[in-house]
Amino acid sequence: MLILDEFEGFDWDEGNRGKNWERHRVSDVECEEVFFHEPLLVYPDEEHSDSEQRYYVLGRTDRGRCVFLVFTARGQRVRVISARDMTKRERREYPW
Repeated sequence: MLILDEFEGFDWDEGNRGKNWERHRVSDVECEEVFFHEPLLVYPDEEHSDSEQRYYVLGRTDRGRCVFLVFTARGQRVRVISARDMTKRERREYPW
């Protein structure tokens, strides 16, 4: 299982910077905030891990926004692939 303590930061570039804002109105800052709040549920995303290991996360931002996020590891950095608001079903699964 992935140990988030091993990461040293986030991997943002032209390929993913601002992408989640355009698609789902989740800012890059909110994506980062999710990793600093408990509870943080991290699961392997085996269905979408063809070329690299991906994970999905259920977590919250500083303002309490419930976010579903997909990421991969790039060296010692977290690379966010996508982020959106949790669905009703995901919010029911999230342990408040």
